[in-house]
Parts: sequence; structure tokens; C-alpha cells
Amino acid sequence: MVGVRWEGQRLDAEDDALLPGMPSVRGLLRSVQVPEFPGVTLHEVLSRSALNQVPDGSRMHEWLDLDSGRDFDTQIVVKTNLVEVLRRELAKPSWRREHVALGTNTDPYQRAEGRYRLMPGVVRALAGSGTPFSVLTKGTLARRDVPLLAAAAQDVPVGFGVSLGIWDEDLHASLEPGVPSPRARLDLVRAVTDAGLPCGVFLAPVLPGLTDRQADLDAALAAIAAAGATGVTVVPLHLRPGAREWFSAWLAREHPSLVPRYRQLYRGGAYVPAEYRSWLAERVTPLLRRHGLDRHPGGRVRSAGGDVPSGVPGDDEVSFPAGSLPAAREATPAPARRGRRAGGSDDGVPGQLTLL
Repeated sequence: MVGVRWEGQRLDAEDDALLPGMPSVRGLLRSVQVPEFPGVTLHEVLSRSALNQVPDGSRMHEWLDLDSGRDFDTQIVVKTNLVEVLRRELAKPSWRREHVALGTNTDPYQRAEGRYRLMPGVVRALAGSGTPFSVLTKGTLARRDVPLLAAAAQDVPVGFGVSLGIWDEDLHASLEPGVPSPRARLDLVRAVTDAGLPCGVFLAPVLPGLTDRQADLDAALAAIAAAGATGVTVVPLHLRPGAREWFSAWLAREHPSLVPRYRQLYRGGAYVPAEYRSWLAERVTPLLRRHGLDRHPGGRVRSAGGDVPSGVPGDDEVSFPAGSLPAAREATPAPARRGRRAGGSDDGVPGQLTLL
């Protein structure tokens, strides 16, 4: 739903809804603030493409000089002509009906979707062209489109996943303000599975010292199982550039006693060391078994070391996906992701296409 490069020309510079002082950026139609999203600026753009190939080993970075903290929460770029462009691309003779992953680079059901209603047209376009697709979201607005997704699943393979990094309500409010609560997201899982669709849950990111205690993991997995999830993927926190600075500032402010531990854990880069991954796998595996989340086809535990490309089924995952979603995953805190393809969740799966 948010755009790639801004191309073309600004069309309505005299519009009263435009914000004063906004630079003339190619492709920008207008920048507006609306009462339903206080403090948020919506940048409406025209885009020339909707589908982008995900390269091997891709990484996310800050984009359009917007930072990974406050800007992530308050500056939303909207491809207003997304559905029209998508239909045109799907109609090309060269289109091979590759899997399209929605939500692997920006959440398609963030709040602005309630205003622009782009997803119904996207779903219809994909299903109508015979293109398989999957959705990864933390946005409970997706409940609106569950009947449409279920209908699309009669024509093409459809996968659905919900990301859920934090089960504790107080910690959620501190780290993910303004994002749907964990319980609301599990209500979405139940709505999806009740509609007959598979629905995996990404228990990610697991935060060392904050959400990796056995009692916390047990409570979260019990709730996930009760919601009817058809698979679970557990991923420890990744701290890539941009995310690292934002999260480190939050940690120093909210949990200063954990700063030395995080410095030690992430001294080698963006990923926790193999020892922590193995420890987490050993802790999670019996809990998955206890809650019946290891009984799905294709269930696996992965805990060996290695720096894996983002979006690739990784050695840092403990995963029982039940074939419900490709390996694109959420692995960084919500306000810390922005990439050259758009700004949002996480990188996609090499060899697949991501809809922005």
C-alpha cells in the first residue's frame, strides 16, 4: 500500500488539503492530515509499478530520508493507483503467476487501508488472474476482507499469517503503541480459521530478557493454539541498521538494566549468536508439543547458526508452518522497518514477488 520511488509530477499543488512547505516530489499528488489519524501525514502518490521481485539476500534500510522511529509511525506513503497498476501488470503476457506476498515489506492492513480500501481490489485482481498469494499482517482491519479472501481461495492458493511479537499488554503498549492488541490479533486468527483458511502465527520478534521467559512463551503459545492457528514460527529479534538505533534508544529508556546484555548478544551484528538460538529452540520445542502445535505437516525445528538472508527460511527459526504461508516473516520491531521497495514489515522470499 505504500510506494516505491516517487515518479511523475505533482498534480494538485493548489489543493487546500496540502500541507504547507511540502517539497515538490515527483509523483506526489498531495500530502494530507485527516481527523481519523491525528499526528499522521498521508502522502498520496501515483506509482508506475505494483509488483517487485525480491532479490536474494535483500536487506531493508531507511527510505526517502525518513527515520526508523517517529517517521515510521507518522509518515505513510499511499499508492492511490495501486489496483489499476496491478491489474495492468497481471494482464501482461509475460506474467507467470508467481506467488505474490503481501505484507512482507509493509503491512497491507495498517490503519490507512480503512480510508483507501485498496486491498479488496488487490485480492480480486490476484484471484481473477490466477495468481497465488499470501498475506502477513498485524492489522485487525483484515477481518473486513476475510469473506473475500475465503472466496479467492476457491480459485487460487491463499495463505494468511498474523504477526504477534508481544503477549504482555503493558510491554505491548510501550513498544507498539497504536498497534492492535495481542488479543485482538488472535481474534483475527480465529476469524480466518473459522472461514476455512489456514492461518499461521509469527511469534516474532522474541525479545531476549523480555519475552523469552518460559512462562511468557508458554502463555503466548497456549493462546495461539486456542485461537486455532495452523502453524507457528518463532523468530528472535533481529537488529539491523535503523532498527538497531531505534530499539537501543527504547531499551535504554525503558529497560536500562538490559542494555549490557543486548550489547553482548548483538556484538557480532544484527543476529543473536548460535548459542542463544539453540537455547531458544530447546525452550520452545516442548511448549509447541504441549500445545499441539508440532502436529502439522511440514513441522520442523531449526536452530543451527548462520547469518541468513532476510525472508529466507532461516536457521534462527523454530517453525511449524503447516504449509500456510511462505517463509517471509516479521522479525524487527514495528517502528523500525523501511526499505527501497516500500516501508513496512520485513523482506520477502527470494524468487517470489512482493506487492507494495
